[in-house]
Amino acid sequence: MEDWSKTDIEAFSEEKQTGYLYFYTPMCGTCQVASKMLSVVEQLLPDLPSGKADLNYLPEMAERFEIESVPCLIVFSDGEIQEKIYAFQSVPYLFEKLKELSEQL
Repeated sequence: MEDWSKTDIEAFSEEKQTGYLYFYTPMCGTCQVASKMLSVVEQLLPDLPSGKADLNYLPEMAERFEIESVPCLIVFSDGEIQEKIYAFQSVPYLFEKLKELSEQL
């Protein structure tokens, strides 16, 4: 998963895409675990559009999407926020959540 810029995120939203955005900060230990979990899910669902962003560099995105804490996974369906996930729980949990989304594509 590659880091996205503000422009990438805005384009994703404006194009009414279905997929997910992962927001993190590098010093967050929980974010590091969440990143590893998401990398497994990304390999299982390679066709599902996804991106990640370091909130240290994009505070306006935290405000725009009303992100309460990191890690935060925002699930989009046709450009609309479908769900915000703060508790990543497990790889199977994330896989099931995102598999439903990939079936909409």
